[in-house]
Amino acid sequence: MGVFLLQFKPFVCALTFALSSLLLLLELANAQQSGVTRHYKFDIVMTNVTRLCHTKSMVTVNGQFPGPKIIAREGDRVVVKVVNHVQSNITIHWHGIRQLRSGWADGPAYITQCPIQTGQSYVYNFTIVGQRGTLFWHAHISWLRATVYGPIIILPKRGVPYPFTKPYKEVPIIFGEWWNVDTEAVINQALQTGGGPNVSDAYTLNGLPGPLYNCSAKDTFKLKVKPGKTYLLRMINAALNDELFFGIANHTLTVVDVDAVYVKPFDTKTLVIAPGQTTNVLLRTEPTYPSANFFMPARPYVTGQGTFDNSTVAGLLEYENPSSPLSPSFNKNLPLFKPTLPPLRDTSFVTNFTNKLRSLATAQFPANVPRTVDRRFFFTVGLGSSPCPANRTCQGPNGTKFAAAINNVSFAVPTTALLQAHFFGRSRGVYSPNFPIVPLSQFNYTGTAPSNTLVSNGTKVVVLPFNTSVELVMQDTSVLGAESHPLHLHGFNFFVVGQGFGNYDPVNDPARFNLVDPVERNTVGVPSGGWVAIRFQADNPGVWFMHCHFEVHTSWGLKMAWLVLNGNRPDQKLPPPPSDLPKC
Repeated sequence: MGVFLLQFKPFVCALTFALSSLLLLLELANAQQSGVTRHYKFDIVMTNVTRLCHTKSMVTVNGQFPGPKIIAREGDRVVVKVVNHVQSNITIHWHGIRQLRSGWADGPAYITQCPIQTGQSYVYNFTIVGQRGTLFWHAHISWLRATVYGPIIILPKRGVPYPFTKPYKEVPIIFGEWWNVDTEAVINQALQTGGGPNVSDAYTLNGLPGPLYNCSAKDTFKLKVKPGKTYLLRMINAALNDELFFGIANHTLTVVDVDAVYVKPFDTKTLVIAPGQTTNVLLRTEPTYPSANFFMPARPYVTGQGTFDNSTVAGLLEYENPSSPLSPSFNKNLPLFKPTLPPLRDTSFVTNFTNKLRSLATAQFPANVPRTVDRRFFFTVGLGSSPCPANRTCQGPNGTKFAAAINNVSFAVPTTALLQAHFFGRSRGVYSPNFPIVPLSQFNYTGTAPSNTLVSNGTKVVVLPFNTSVELVMQDTSVLGAESHPLHLHGFNFFVVGQGFGNYDPVNDPARFNLVDPVERNTVGVPSGGWVAIRFQADNPGVWFMHCHFEVHTSWGLKMAWLVLNGNRPDQKLPPPPSDLPKC
């Protein structure tokens, strides 16, 4: 009997994967039939914006900062025409959208498309399948996402309720950063000198710095609420380089969704949210008018050794006074309460918070964690250095230039988009399929760092057959200092099955993996001086970028790509590119 079960198990696993793929295809077909098509137009234009008493001309969408909301329902088709009216090349990435068989719409420059040049346009066309919650869109070339970003709000299908209290109102809250100078000049200078880039001048909440910055009292986001109501706050961290703590004085938040996936609800006074992550929370207001106002601040969670913007953005929570609803809600004579946020380097709080995140894992919203694994990968992620060019002085470590790498490979951006090269069979000279699946040289990753910090360079990808189940362990290193890294995977959601500190133990750590209700995400923080393990099903043909969502680390090369081959059936293959796909 035992032998029969052992022989039967592979059949069951294969059948499970086949059924999972079939359900996904049925869901895609159902979405295409039942959803509506929503059209948007994004004009990329230069706009004068003033913050901190500094006015600058910057790249925006439709003249808005932050940019316009994309609102759709699960199952809808979204069509966005992007027209570039500025001198900079541009692309737009729909961060967290699965892009099932629509990789041409994903957006990272030179990965799935060449950039949209001045005077050109491109139509992004995709269907939202199996997702509901909050995501966001942003530019995906150089540092233009500093000003080019906005929310994506995905409502459930009509007639399908939230698995939590229906909110009285929903409010997007998107964090960003403000520079008084041009961010393209900031990163260009850093890449030229090899040193760290200058930090931002302020954080922003819905584009506003708030009253704790000079010359910004009038530029404060005010959340106006009524007593005894439930509000859904759709939180997005669109900042370039900073993880953030956030809280509302005297109020508790209930986490219900991360990265457009429902989670088991839990209460917290403080959120931590990394760049690229989204978190939906319920805010239940006081049952009666509190005769007070409340700060809503955010400030950084810091793990690295470099400089950072040690400042605080704040909004205000203001109650409508039922006895005088026509009067202004903000009354300076009322007491103003401030929350206590964790210390800047409170890694223990962050660990406890992330450990509370669990998938709903219900019949309606299952956690389809791959139980068996076809391919295992071990990636080191961290900083390093590259040689200073001849006859130059560089400001990086010991006169070198800062670099960053995965398995000691610092990604070299090609001049032809990887997806185009793959689709048309022209990969020669563009990329190689031999990205290392484990570090080529092993060391005590979180102990004393090796004296040689130089990284290699290359445009390399990992090639996966269609529907491969993948387990990936990402290990932070102490090379040039341990630091957390929010890693974002395009084209897939993944399950965070384990994490810990120190060096990953392949013998003992997998026994503690959560394969029942792990959180499902598209962006996960690799802990400072630790590791994280994720699993995903490679059921989406195309070329998919994976990178640190600290923009400075991406600029230094902490990025790579997965190439998922077509399956056998027509509905498992990537369609040809649209006719208006930009040329390089």
